[in-house]
Amino acid sequence: MDERRRVVIVDDSAIMRAMLSRLLEADGRFDIVGQAGDPFEARNVIKKTHPHVVTLDVEMPRMDGLSFLEKIIALRPLPVVMLSSGTGPGSDLAVEALAMGAIDCLGKDGFGQPEASCEVADRIFEASLARVEPRASRPVPPDHSSFHWNGKVVLIGSSTGGVEALERVLGAMPPNAPPIAVVQHMPPQFMESLAHRLSGLVAPRVALARDGLEMTQGMVVFAPGGAHHLELVPGKGRRALPSCRLVEAPLMSGHRPSADRLFLSARPLAARSLAVLLTGMGRDGAEGMRALRAAGARTLAQSRESSTVWGMPRVAWETGAAEALVPLGDIGAKVLTLCGREARDR
Repeated sequence: MDERRRVVIVDDSAIMRAMLSRLLEADGRFDIVGQAGDPFEARNVIKKTHPHVVTLDVEMPRMDGLSFLEKIIALRPLPVVMLSSGTGPGSDLAVEALAMGAIDCLGKDGFGQPEASCEVADRIFEASLARVEPRASRPVPPDHSSFHWNGKVVLIGSSTGGVEALERVLGAMPPNAPPIAVVQHMPPQFMESLAHRLSGLVAPRVALARDGLEMTQGMVVFAPGGAHHLELVPGKGRRALPSCRLVEAPLMSGHRPSADRLFLSARPLAARSLAVLLTGMGRDGAEGMRALRAAGARTLAQSRESSTVWGMPRVAWETGAAEALVPLGDIGAKVLTLCGREARDR
Protein backbone atom coordinates (compact mmCIF):
# COMPACT_ATOMS: atom_id res chain seq x y z
CA MET A 1 0.00 0.00 0.00
CA ASP A 2 1.56 3.31 -1.15
CA GLU A 3 -0.86 5.66 0.64
CA ARG A 4 0.55 7.19 3.80
CA ARG A 5 -1.75 6.67 6.77
CA ARG A 6 -3.35 9.79 8.21
CA VAL A 7 -3.10 9.98 12.02
CA VAL A 8 -4.71 12.20 14.65
CA ILE A 9 -3.04 12.12 18.09
CA VAL A 10 -5.25 12.86 21.11
CA ASP A 11 -3.46 13.21 24.45
CA ASP A 12 -3.53 15.80 27.20
CA SER A 13 0.27 15.61 27.49
CA ALA A 14 2.07 17.85 25.00
CA ILE A 15 5.24 15.83 25.64
CA MET A 16 3.49 12.57 24.73
CA ARG A 17 1.96 14.13 21.61
CA ALA A 18 5.38 15.35 20.47
CA MET A 19 7.08 12.04 21.25
CA LEU A 20 4.53 9.97 19.33
CA SER A 21 4.48 12.44 16.46
CA ARG A 22 8.27 12.23 16.06
CA LEU A 23 8.17 8.44 16.25
CA LEU A 24 5.54 8.09 13.53
CA GLU A 25 7.01 10.74 11.23
CA ALA A 26 10.41 9.02 11.43
CA ASP A 27 8.79 5.74 10.38
CA GLY A 28 7.84 7.17 6.98
CA ARG A 29 4.41 5.54 6.58
CA PHE A 30 2.36 8.22 8.36
CA ASP A 31 1.17 11.79 8.04
CA ILE A 32 0.27 13.44 11.35
CA VAL A 33 -2.75 15.43 10.18
CA GLY A 34 -3.88 16.68 13.58
CA GLN A 35 -3.27 16.77 17.32
CA ALA A 36 -5.61 17.53 20.21
CA GLY A 37 -5.30 17.90 23.97
CA ASP A 38 -8.80 16.70 24.82
CA PRO A 39 -11.80 15.02 23.15
CA PHE A 40 -13.69 18.28 22.57
CA GLU A 41 -10.81 19.66 20.54
CA ALA A 42 -10.31 16.25 18.93
CA ARG A 43 -13.87 16.09 17.65
CA ASN A 44 -13.31 19.12 15.41
CA VAL A 45 -9.85 17.93 14.31
CA ILE A 46 -11.22 14.53 13.24
CA LYS A 47 -14.07 16.14 11.29
CA LYS A 48 -11.65 18.34 9.36
CA THR A 49 -8.87 15.82 8.67
CA HIS A 50 -10.65 12.46 8.06
CA PRO A 51 -7.86 10.31 9.55
CA HIS A 52 -7.28 6.61 8.93
CA VAL A 53 -6.52 6.09 12.63
CA VAL A 54 -6.74 7.98 15.93
CA THR A 55 -4.47 7.45 18.92
CA LEU A 56 -6.38 8.22 22.12
CA ASP A 57 -5.18 8.56 25.71
CA VAL A 58 -7.29 6.48 28.11
CA GLU A 59 -7.21 9.03 30.95
CA MET A 60 -7.86 12.68 30.08
CA PRO A 61 -9.54 15.75 31.62
CA ARG A 62 -12.99 17.10 30.61
CA MET A 63 -14.01 13.80 28.94
CA ASP A 64 -12.29 10.48 29.54
CA GLY A 65 -10.98 8.41 26.64
CA LEU A 66 -13.59 5.66 27.01
CA SER A 67 -16.50 8.07 26.72
CA PHE A 68 -14.97 9.61 23.61
CA LEU A 69 -14.22 6.18 22.14
CA GLU A 70 -17.88 5.22 22.60
CA LYS A 71 -18.93 8.29 20.64
CA ILE A 72 -16.44 7.58 17.84
CA ILE A 73 -17.56 3.95 17.43
CA ALA A 74 -21.25 4.90 17.48
CA LEU A 75 -21.19 8.04 15.34
CA ARG A 76 -18.07 7.92 13.15
CA PRO A 77 -16.56 4.40 13.20
CA LEU A 78 -12.81 4.48 12.55
CA PRO A 79 -9.79 2.67 13.98
CA VAL A 80 -8.70 3.86 17.42
CA VAL A 81 -5.51 2.88 19.26
CA MET A 82 -5.66 3.54 22.99
CA LEU A 83 -2.63 4.72 24.96
CA SER A 84 -2.44 3.61 28.57
CA SER A 85 -0.09 3.57 31.54
CA GLY A 86 -0.59 -0.21 31.46
CA THR A 87 -0.68 -0.54 35.23
CA GLY A 88 -3.37 -0.48 37.90
CA PRO A 89 -6.62 1.23 36.85
CA GLY A 90 -5.10 2.13 33.48
CA SER A 91 -4.84 -1.55 32.59
CA ASP A 92 -8.50 -2.19 33.42
CA LEU A 93 -9.58 0.81 31.35
CA ALA A 94 -7.44 -0.31 28.41
CA VAL A 95 -9.06 -3.74 28.31
CA GLU A 96 -12.51 -2.17 28.56
CA ALA A 97 -11.61 0.04 25.61
CA LEU A 98 -10.60 -2.99 23.53
CA ALA A 99 -13.91 -4.64 24.37
CA MET A 100 -15.74 -1.47 23.30
CA GLY A 101 -14.15 -1.56 19.85
CA ALA A 102 -10.67 -0.02 20.10
CA ILE A 103 -8.32 -1.85 17.74
CA ASP A 104 -5.26 -1.96 19.98
CA CYS A 105 -3.84 -0.59 23.20
CA LEU A 106 -0.24 0.49 23.70
CA GLY A 107 1.51 1.02 27.00
CA LYS A 108 3.12 4.45 27.26
CA ASP A 109 6.09 3.18 29.22
CA GLY A 110 7.83 1.83 26.11
CA PHE A 111 7.60 4.95 23.95
CA GLY A 112 10.93 6.36 25.01
CA GLN A 113 12.85 3.18 24.16
CA PRO A 114 14.35 3.09 20.63
CA GLU A 115 13.84 -0.67 20.31
CA ALA A 116 10.10 -0.22 20.90
CA SER A 117 9.63 2.38 18.14
CA CYS A 118 9.25 -0.14 15.31
CA GLU A 119 6.65 -2.16 17.20
CA VAL A 120 4.62 0.94 18.08
CA ALA A 121 4.67 2.12 14.46
CA ASP A 122 3.81 -1.34 13.13
CA ARG A 123 0.84 -1.72 15.45
CA ILE A 124 -0.57 1.72 14.65
CA PHE A 125 -0.12 0.98 10.94
CA GLU A 126 -1.92 -2.37 11.31
CA ALA A 127 -4.72 -0.67 13.20
CA SER A 128 -5.14 1.92 10.45
CA LEU A 129 -6.07 -0.90 8.05
CA ALA A 130 -8.68 -2.45 10.34
CA ARG A 131 -12.40 -2.78 9.68
CA VAL A 132 -14.52 -1.04 12.34
CA GLU A 133 -18.19 -1.86 12.83
CA PRO A 134 -20.73 -0.76 15.47
CA ARG A 135 -20.74 -3.18 18.40
CA ALA A 136 -23.03 -6.18 18.16
CA SER A 137 -25.16 -7.23 21.12
CA ARG A 138 -23.63 -9.77 23.48
CA PRO A 139 -24.91 -13.33 22.86
CA VAL A 140 -27.09 -15.11 25.40
CA PRO A 141 -25.43 -18.38 26.48
CA PRO A 142 -27.51 -21.52 25.97
CA ASP A 143 -29.06 -23.48 28.80
CA HIS A 144 -26.31 -25.77 30.10
CA SER A 145 -28.72 -28.70 30.11
CA SER A 146 -28.87 -28.57 26.30
CA PHE A 147 -25.11 -29.13 25.87
CA HIS A 148 -23.56 -32.55 26.36
CA TRP A 149 -19.80 -32.48 25.97
CA ASN A 150 -18.11 -35.07 23.76
CA GLY A 151 -14.60 -34.71 25.24
CA LYS A 152 -13.04 -32.27 22.74
CA VAL A 153 -10.70 -29.48 23.89
CA VAL A 154 -10.93 -26.07 22.19
CA LEU A 155 -7.82 -24.04 21.26
CA ILE A 156 -8.25 -20.40 20.22
CA GLY A 157 -5.75 -17.94 18.74
CA SER A 158 -6.60 -14.25 18.29
CA SER A 159 -4.89 -10.90 17.90
CA THR A 160 -5.97 -7.46 16.65
CA GLY A 161 -9.67 -7.03 17.42
CA GLY A 162 -9.60 -10.21 19.47
CA VAL A 163 -10.91 -8.90 22.80
CA GLU A 164 -14.32 -8.02 21.37
CA ALA A 165 -14.34 -11.24 19.31
CA LEU A 166 -13.50 -13.35 22.36
CA GLU A 167 -16.29 -11.71 24.34
CA ARG A 168 -18.77 -12.83 21.71
CA VAL A 169 -17.40 -16.36 21.31
CA LEU A 170 -16.95 -17.05 25.02
CA GLY A 171 -20.20 -15.25 25.81
CA ALA A 172 -22.01 -17.96 23.83
CA MET A 173 -20.57 -20.71 26.03
CA PRO A 174 -22.64 -22.37 28.79
CA PRO A 175 -21.21 -23.02 32.29
CA ASN A 176 -20.40 -26.61 31.24
CA ALA A 177 -18.53 -25.52 28.11
CA PRO A 178 -15.70 -27.64 26.73
CA PRO A 179 -12.24 -26.81 28.17
CA ILE A 180 -10.84 -23.83 26.23
CA ALA A 181 -7.22 -22.59 25.97
CA VAL A 182 -6.66 -19.13 24.47
CA VAL A 183 -3.67 -17.23 23.11
CA GLN A 184 -4.53 -13.55 22.72
CA HIS A 185 -1.74 -11.28 21.47
CA MET A 186 -1.66 -8.60 24.15
CA PRO A 187 0.99 -7.03 26.40
CA PRO A 188 1.26 -9.16 29.55
CA GLN A 189 0.37 -6.24 31.83
CA PHE A 190 -3.17 -6.32 30.41
CA MET A 191 -3.83 -10.06 30.67
CA GLU A 192 -4.94 -10.11 34.30
CA SER A 193 -7.40 -7.31 33.60
CA LEU A 194 -8.74 -9.20 30.58
CA ALA A 195 -9.25 -12.40 32.58
CA HIS A 196 -10.93 -10.45 35.38
CA ARG A 197 -13.25 -8.67 32.95
CA LEU A 198 -14.31 -11.86 31.20
CA SER A 199 -14.90 -13.60 34.52
CA GLY A 200 -17.76 -11.19 35.12
CA LEU A 201 -19.22 -11.52 31.62
CA VAL A 202 -19.14 -15.17 30.58
CA ALA A 203 -20.54 -18.34 32.12
CA PRO A 204 -17.39 -20.54 32.17
CA ARG A 205 -14.63 -19.96 34.75
CA VAL A 206 -11.77 -17.82 33.40
CA ALA A 207 -8.18 -17.95 34.63
CA LEU A 208 -4.63 -17.19 33.55
CA ALA A 209 -2.74 -20.41 32.86
CA ARG A 210 -0.10 -21.52 35.31
CA ASP A 211 2.36 -24.36 35.11
CA GLY A 212 0.67 -27.68 35.89
CA LEU A 213 -2.90 -26.32 35.88
CA GLU A 214 -5.21 -29.11 34.74
CA MET A 215 -7.93 -28.12 32.32
CA THR A 216 -11.48 -29.06 33.25
CA GLN A 217 -14.90 -28.75 31.68
CA GLY A 218 -16.31 -25.25 32.08
CA MET A 219 -12.85 -23.63 32.22
CA VAL A 220 -11.19 -21.03 29.96
CA VAL A 221 -7.45 -20.53 30.41
CA PHE A 222 -5.48 -17.67 28.86
CA ALA A 223 -1.76 -17.65 28.10
CA PRO A 224 -0.33 -15.04 30.51
CA GLY A 225 2.27 -13.83 28.00
CA GLY A 226 5.49 -12.11 28.93
CA ALA A 227 8.41 -14.52 28.68
CA HIS A 228 6.22 -17.62 28.36
CA HIS A 229 4.44 -19.60 25.68
CA LEU A 230 1.46 -21.77 26.63
CA GLU A 231 1.57 -25.46 25.74
CA LEU A 232 -0.76 -28.34 26.54
CA VAL A 233 0.53 -31.59 28.04
CA PRO A 234 -1.62 -34.70 27.45
CA GLY A 235 -3.07 -36.24 30.61
CA LYS A 236 -2.39 -39.82 31.56
CA GLY A 237 -5.08 -42.11 30.27
CA ARG A 238 -7.09 -42.04 27.06
CA ARG A 239 -9.82 -39.73 28.38
CA ALA A 240 -7.68 -37.65 30.77
CA LEU A 241 -7.67 -33.90 30.17
CA PRO A 242 -4.45 -32.02 29.36
CA SER A 243 -2.63 -29.71 31.74
CA CYS A 244 -0.95 -26.37 31.05
CA ARG A 245 2.78 -25.88 30.66
CA LEU A 246 4.44 -22.46 30.53
CA VAL A 247 7.63 -22.47 28.48
CA GLU A 248 10.30 -19.76 28.38
CA ALA A 249 11.38 -19.66 24.74
CA PRO A 250 12.03 -17.16 21.92
CA LEU A 251 9.25 -15.62 19.85
CA MET A 252 7.47 -17.98 17.46
CA SER A 253 5.78 -16.61 14.34
CA GLY A 254 6.69 -13.18 15.69
CA HIS A 255 4.83 -13.61 18.97
CA ARG A 256 5.08 -14.79 22.54
CA PRO A 257 2.69 -16.26 23.46
CA SER A 258 2.16 -17.83 20.04
CA ALA A 259 -0.94 -19.59 18.75
CA ASP A 260 1.35 -21.77 16.62
CA ARG A 261 3.16 -22.95 19.75
CA LEU A 262 -0.13 -23.80 21.49
CA PHE A 263 -1.55 -25.60 18.45
CA LEU A 264 1.63 -27.59 17.75
CA SER A 265 1.80 -28.74 21.36
CA ALA A 266 -1.69 -30.21 21.02
CA ARG A 267 -0.85 -32.62 18.15
CA PRO A 268 -0.98 -35.66 20.48
CA LEU A 269 -4.55 -34.53 21.30
CA ALA A 270 -5.55 -33.78 17.71
CA ALA A 271 -8.39 -36.29 17.52
CA ARG A 272 -9.93 -34.62 20.56
CA SER A 273 -9.20 -31.00 19.54
CA LEU A 274 -10.96 -28.11 17.83
CA ALA A 275 -8.70 -25.21 16.79
CA VAL A 276 -10.13 -21.75 16.05
CA LEU A 277 -8.39 -18.67 14.62
CA LEU A 278 -10.02 -15.31 15.18
CA THR A 279 -9.25 -11.84 13.82
CA GLY A 280 -5.63 -10.70 13.74
CA MET A 281 -2.75 -9.39 11.67
CA GLY A 282 -0.06 -11.74 10.39
CA ARG A 283 0.03 -15.53 10.15
CA ASP A 284 0.47 -16.83 13.70
CA GLY A 285 -1.53 -20.01 14.19
CA ALA A 286 -1.82 -21.11 10.56
CA GLU A 287 1.14 -23.51 10.63
CA GLY A 288 0.08 -25.11 13.90
CA MET A 289 -3.53 -25.34 12.76
CA ARG A 290 -2.51 -27.10 9.55
CA ALA A 291 -0.48 -29.64 11.55
CA LEU A 292 -3.44 -30.21 13.86
CA ARG A 293 -5.85 -30.69 10.97
CA ALA A 294 -3.49 -33.19 9.32
CA ALA A 295 -3.41 -35.10 12.61
CA GLY A 296 -7.21 -35.27 12.81
CA ALA A 297 -8.36 -32.09 14.56
CA ARG A 298 -11.36 -30.00 13.50
CA THR A 299 -10.41 -26.44 12.48
CA LEU A 300 -12.30 -23.16 11.99
CA ALA A 301 -11.34 -19.60 11.03
CA GLN A 302 -13.26 -16.35 11.32
CA SER A 303 -14.80 -15.08 8.09
CA ARG A 304 -13.38 -12.08 6.26
CA GLU A 305 -16.54 -10.01 6.55
CA SER A 306 -16.69 -10.36 10.34
CA SER A 307 -12.95 -9.90 11.06
CA THR A 308 -11.48 -6.62 12.26
CA VAL A 309 -8.27 -7.69 10.49
CA TRP A 310 -8.46 -10.70 8.17
CA GLY A 311 -4.83 -11.75 8.46
CA MET A 312 -4.39 -14.85 10.61
CA PRO A 313 -7.72 -16.38 9.51
CA ARG A 314 -6.93 -15.62 5.85
CA VAL A 315 -3.59 -17.44 5.96
CA ALA A 316 -5.22 -20.40 7.70
CA TRP A 317 -7.88 -20.58 4.99
CA GLU A 318 -5.56 -20.09 2.02
CA THR A 319 -3.07 -22.73 3.24
CA GLY A 320 -5.77 -25.31 3.90
CA ALA A 321 -5.31 -25.19 7.67
CA ALA A 322 -8.93 -24.19 8.29
CA GLU A 323 -11.69 -26.48 7.08
CA ALA A 324 -14.34 -23.73 7.20
CA LEU A 325 -14.78 -19.97 7.46
CA VAL A 326 -17.43 -18.95 9.99
CA PRO A 327 -18.93 -15.51 10.75
CA LEU A 328 -18.04 -14.31 14.24
CA GLY A 329 -21.64 -14.39 15.40
CA ASP A 330 -21.88 -18.09 14.55
CA ILE A 331 -18.56 -19.33 15.93
CA GLY A 332 -19.81 -19.96 19.47
CA ALA A 333 -22.70 -22.10 18.26
CA LYS A 334 -20.41 -23.95 15.83
CA VAL A 335 -17.96 -24.73 18.64
CA LEU A 336 -20.75 -26.19 20.76
CA THR A 337 -22.01 -28.26 17.83
CA LEU A 338 -18.57 -29.77 17.12
CA CYS A 339 -17.88 -30.34 20.81
CA GLY A 340 -21.31 -31.79 21.58
CA ARG A 341 -22.14 -35.45 21.96
CA GLU A 342 -24.26 -35.42 18.81
CA ALA A 343 -21.18 -34.47 16.73
CA ARG A 344 -19.24 -37.39 18.19
CA ASP A 345 -22.08 -39.80 17.50
CA ARG A 346 -22.28 -38.74 13.85
